[in-house]
Amino acid sequence: MGTVTLGVSIAVPEPYGSFLQERRAGFGDPAAHGIPTHVTLLPPTEVDASVLPAVEDHLARVAAEGRPFPMRLEGTGTFRPLSPVVFVRIVEGAEECAVLQERIRMESGPCARELQFPYHPHVTIAHGIDEEAMDRAFVELKEYEAAWTITGFALYEQGADGVWRLDREYPFGADEQPDGASPVVPRQAALSRPAAPSH
Repeated sequence: MGTVTLGVSIAVPEPYGSFLQERRAGFGDPAAHGIPTHVTLLPPTEVDASVLPAVEDHLARVAAEGRPFPMRLEGTGTFRPLSPVVFVRIVEGAEECAVLQERIRMESGPCARELQFPYHPHVTIAHGIDEEAMDRAFVELKEYEAAWTITGFALYEQGADGVWRLDREYPFGADEQPDGASPVVPRQAALSRPAAPSH
């Protein structure tokens, strides 16, 4: 069956998601339109395709135990010189994200993996571009603010074209969701959702 590259993240809702995605593109980041604006819970992880059902079951269990929590973004930060990234800072909701990513990566689960750097939740707005453009991103969004309630997370799969596409949504406390509840993942303008893949 081969392997697939998966990622798990919290989507940044509209109108914030598309705004930050367009700003990222405007700074010259070529990856901007292939990556929905997000907070990472599981970084790109290659797994055997046969493991997908176990991954989905695991994520469903993690989400079922989760509860909505507030998130607030404010200002910018950077991982330079350690890593060429400029980001919008998470000033509320970071602890909850840290707990979620630990549960997702639990050693006994199908998503177990080590991280290259200590976990630090953030929203990337520039990655791997020239230093002048990184500086511009840092300055131009230093007053940026946004706030909303996190209601779940989602599984994404990276295509051969490098684009990350939505595979499945995982609302928190799924058994308690009322009929007609809002989708977990906002439909950002630059990314269309393909038909759900069959596994």
